Amino acid sequence: QKQVVESGGGLVQPGGSLKLSCAASGFSQVTAMAWYRQAPGKQREFVAIITSTGIKQYADSVKGRFTISSGTGNNMVDLQMSSLTPEDTAVYYCNIRARARAFSVTIYDNWGQGTQVTVSS
Repeated sequence: QKQVVESGGGLVQPGGSLKLSCAASGFSQVTAMAWYRQAPGKQREFVAIITSTGIKQYADSVKGRFTISSGTGNNMVDLQMSSLTPEDTAVYYCNIRARARAFSVTIYDNWGQGTQVTVSS
């Protein structure tokens, strides 16, 4: 079965750091891995992405503070977060873009259940 599992969330003080990890399994031909977040009362927003070719892109709000990278295993992605502020408080979701089947032109988004990050003193 296809699975997407996030981990690493928790409570951190302003200015602190956290590392989120995502492990995906059961996928073929993953095209990109990304992180999104959703704060209470707000829409889900893009945070960072890394493509299968190694291209990285970040939301303006996290540039210079967050780093996305491939994990130690296949279909794993990490998000290193530094200089955290209360505005970073949100549920963080791992997003796996993958073909529904080998060589298909259709690519689907696959989401984990999310991990809570709370930045507060």
